[in-house]
Amino acid sequence: MIDPTLNSEPHPWHRYVALGDSFTEGIGDPNPASVGGNRGWADRVAEELARGQSNFAYANLAVRGRLLQQIVDQQVDAAITLRPDLVTISAGGNDLLRPGGDPDLLASKLDDVVGTLAGSGTTVVLFTGPDVRETVLGSIRSKTAIYNENLRTIATRHEAVIADMWALRQLLDPQMWSTDRLHFSPLGHHTIAAMVLDTLAVRHTLEPLQPKELPARTWRAARAEDLVWAREYFVPWVLRRLRHQSSGDGVTAKRLEPAPIFGPGMPPGAAD
Repeated sequence: MIDPTLNSEPHPWHRYVALGDSFTEGIGDPNPASVGGNRGWADRVAEELARGQSNFAYANLAVRGRLLQQIVDQQVDAAITLRPDLVTISAGGNDLLRPGGDPDLLASKLDDVVGTLAGSGTTVVLFTGPDVRETVLGSIRSKTAIYNENLRTIATRHEAVIADMWALRQLLDPQMWSTDRLHFSPLGHHTIAAMVLDTLAVRHTLEPLQPKELPARTWRAARAEDLVWAREYFVPWVLRRLRHQSSGDGVTAKRLEPAPIFGPGMPPGAAD
C-alpha cells in the first residue's frame, strides 16, 4: 500500500472505464450497496481513484460470460465514445476455457484493441491471468502462461500498463476464490484492487488482508464439499456450454455512463 498521508501529486486520471467479463463486473464479491449488486476490484479501484478528485467519473461496461470478440464488439467503441483517460481491460479468460481457445490468436485480436484504445490517448491497463495451478482451472494453466507472455508483448508495443496477477502469489490461497471456485472472493478482489493501484503508483487506503487460518478438514468433509460444488456450480456451467448459453445472457453492464462513485469504501462526502 502506498501511504495516503504522503505529500505527493494527485494521480492524473479523471474518467475511468472498465471493460471485460465477470472478473471486472465483480462476480464473487456480492454487495447490495454496490450498483448491480456486485462490488469487485474495479469498483474498489474507482473508489480510491475518486478520493480527493471532485470531477472523477467511473463507468463499468463489463458483463459476465463475455468472450473476447463480444467485448470487442460490444464494449470497445462504447468506451471510446465515453472519452476516458484510463481504461482497464481483461478479456480472453472465457475463451481459454473453451477447447479451441488459442492464446496466440486471442492475443492477435487483443493487440488491435489495445492499439485502438491507446491511440485515443488513454492509459490502458491489461491483466495477466492468475496462476491457476491450485484451482479447478488448472487445465488451462499452460495456455494462460502463453497468453500472459503475449500480453506483455502487447503492453510493450502500445505502452500499456500490466497488472500482473500471475505474480500476485497471494492468489494461490484458496480463500482468495469464491465458493464457485471460478471467480475471486471479496478477499481476492480486495487484493487485486490494491495491486492495480500500486501498479499505477496511486496512493490508497487498502490495507493488505491476510486469509484466516482454516481448521483441518476430514476427507469426508472435503468430499462432501466437492459434491455440493459440482451440483451447484459445475453441472450448470457444463449445461450452459452444451446449450450454447452464457451466464451473461440478458445481463447489461452495471455502469453504462461515467458517473461519480459512492461505494462501500467511500467515506461520506468523499466524492463530493
